[in-house]
Amino acid sequence: MDTLYNKVCMQCSKLVTNQYSTSFSLGIRMFSKEIRLPICAVYGFVRFADEIVDTFHESDKKRLLHQFREDTYKALEDGLSLNPILHSFQQVVREYNIPVDLIDAFLDSMEMDLEPVIYDDILLKKYIYGSAEVIGLMCLKIFVKNDADQYHNLKPYACALGSVFQKINFLRDMKSDFEERGRVYFPDIDFVNFSESDKKHIENDIYSEFMLAHKGIKKLPQNSRLGVYCAYKYYINLFYKIRSLPASAITEKRIRVSDKRKLYLLTTSMVQNQFGLL
Repeated sequence: MDTLYNKVCMQCSKLVTNQYSTSFSLGIRMFSKEIRLPICAVYGFVRFADEIVDTFHESDKKRLLHQFREDTYKALEDGLSLNPILHSFQQVVREYNIPVDLIDAFLDSMEMDLEPVIYDDILLKKYIYGSAEVIGLMCLKIFVKNDADQYHNLKPYACALGSVFQKINFLRDMKSDFEERGRVYFPDIDFVNFSESDKKHIENDIYSEFMLAHKGIKKLPQNSRLGVYCAYKYYINLFYKIRSLPASAITEKRIRVSDKRKLYLLTTSMVQNQFGLL
């Protein structure tokens, strides 16, 4: 395989990452250099699938997602794709032995977003596993460089972190998910009558997962610990901000962390990591 083509495809994945998420791009810079592009390849893959279901409203999204799935499998089978995002992704899947069942679960969750779904606890668990936890597991494969024992030991923590990030996203984006996409992910929640007790119940669940995830971050390899901790700090600060607001605020606007606050969190995370204070 032409190494120039491989490099160009990886740079395409990096470009997608930088353009779609400044916060995630900044977090990637906290990783060791050798794993930054592989993480971008994973992000590019999941970002494009998510774009299909969330933004291509004038197109046949079901057909596009089906084609994306088929093209993904073909890239994995051939070890080559003329879609640069899929080509770089298949490189990483092969190099780090990422299980295909993680990819299947992710694409299954993307399909769930094509039609309105009334979520119960079982469906929500399935959706969160496929849309968030498996992404954490793909990244974990890269972090531990195919060390099976490390992967097995860190897997529960990676799942907890992916799950808690997704649940925070659900709270943060509750207004747009309902008004623009007709989605309410939390079971037995009425968006119009979202109550303080509803919010408190969700927050208690989220906090317990934050605590579990934090234990796992301390066990991560040095190549990725700071980057993951920066993401953790951002999300837990977003959580604290959401928790301080009334339920009505969540349904009225998207809650954000200011750029100034993000910079502060990044700086303090670096200091904490340097002195072993995570």
